[in-house]
Amino acid sequence: MKKLLFTSLLTISMLSACTTNEDEKVNEQDQTQQNDTQEEQQSNENEHATTESNGEDTVSSVTQAEALKTIKEQLGTELAVVMPNNLPLTKGNFLTATTNGTDTQAEILFLESKEYIPVNDVKLKNASAATPIAKLTVKLFDSVDEASKQIAYEDYSKNGGQQVALGYNINGYQDAGAGSLWTGWNEGRWAIATHTRTDNPDAGVDLAKQAVEYLESHTLPIPHENGMVHLDVYESGNLIVWQDGKLVYTLDSIKDPMKALAIASVFNQ
Repeated sequence: MKKLLFTSLLTISMLSACTTNEDEKVNEQDQTQQNDTQEEQQSNENEHATTESNGEDTVSSVTQAEALKTIKEQLGTELAVVMPNNLPLTKGNFLTATTNGTDTQAEILFLESKEYIPVNDVKLKNASAATPIAKLTVKLFDSVDEASKQIAYEDYSKNGGQQVALGYNINGYQDAGAGSLWTGWNEGRWAIATHTRTDNPDAGVDLAKQAVEYLESHTLPIPHENGMVHLDVYESGNLIVWQDGKLVYTLDSIKDPMKALAIASVFNQ
């Protein structure tokens, strides 16, 4: 009887010890998994922080790509509108826009804001919420000939005027009248001109030289058939217009003339 009781107690003790060991193993596994999860979360947080600190434009650039996609989706038109790849934003700002479209016309007012604002958000009705970057209008005409009439294309070499060297073997031709002085030249299918006042003639030539140098390394959209650029020294009349078959693209409402060229040069033509 004593032997049987001793055997029972020994069995119970061994079972208890096994159970304790199993519990300890489970607890150790749970603790290991918990530690691994915490380390993974911390690693992800550190990686995210590193991305933000090493590339401050990452968030805004991703948002810009998404904004451009949304802008095209919300145009409200079936026109095959070509969009720019990107727009020059103030560092840390976000791209947004208001859009308006019909069967024959699409209009986009590109804006930048310090805080993220969705495209066509009601907040954009407040002029202080975002700053205009540029306005793009794309209009469909009844025919290619009708569209071509909207382009004030000129062959400046045939118009006469005082010749001036603009660099890179390009000559400009100056024409003055009513207090204004234009310096015009041609590059490919584009007619380009800068405007200044007659009492500040050097400014027009300087701007023309900057534009010529810029276009040595940047390409404007290929027009079908022609395009025109007007760059204003006084930042009041910058205008870029080009034809794509029956469609006419117009870029305006851009203060900085060189920024106007920069925006035109990033279209997917």
